[in-house]
Amino acid sequence: MDVSTIVKTTVTALGFELVDFERGGGMLKVYIDKSTGITVEDCAAVSNQLTRVFMVENIDFERLEVSSPGLDRPLKTIADFEKFIGVRVKVRLNQAVDNRKRFDGEVVAVDGDKITFDLADDLAVAPGGKVKVNKKVASKAKIDAKALAKNAEEAVAEKKITVALSDIDRARLIPDI
Repeated sequence: MDVSTIVKTTVTALGFELVDFERGGGMLKVYIDKSTGITVEDCAAVSNQLTRVFMVENIDFERLEVSSPGLDRPLKTIADFEKFIGVRVKVRLNQAVDNRKRFDGEVVAVDGDKITFDLADDLAVAPGGKVKVNKKVASKAKIDAKALAKNAEEAVAEKKITVALSDIDRARLIPDI
C-alpha cells in the first residue's frame, strides 16, 4: 500500500476528510477537515494515529505536520466544488479559456466534471448600489471605466465561465473576512 492510501484510509477512519497530502524531503504534511472545523486536539489525534501506522508499515519520515486546510482551503475534487457552491474562489487554469488563465469567481454550478463560475474580478457593486470598476482590468479590455460605471445594470451584468476540473491547475477559497 502506498503512503497516500495509508494516510487517506487512516484519516477517514478517524472521521475526518483528507483535504490534501504533501510529501517531500522527509516531510509529510496532512491537511484535514470536518464539518464542525478542526481543533488542535483533532490534529494531535490524527498525528498520533498516523505516527503509529507509519511505524507498523515501516514508512520512513523525519517530520509529520497535521493541520486544517486554512481559510483559503484548496479545492481539488468535484465534491469540493459541489460543497462550496455559492462561495468565491481564486482559480488558475492550465490553459487560457476566454483569454483568461486566472480569475476570481463564485462557484455557481457543477455538472459532471464541469464547474461554472460567476466572474467577480472585473466589476463590483459597492454598498448603496454604486458601481466600482477595476480600472486595470477595464484598461486591458479597452473599456471606458467612467462610462461603464454610469450604467449600473450594464456594469454588473454577470459573466460566467465553465471549465472542466482537469483544466484547473489550482483553486482556493477566497476568505470572507
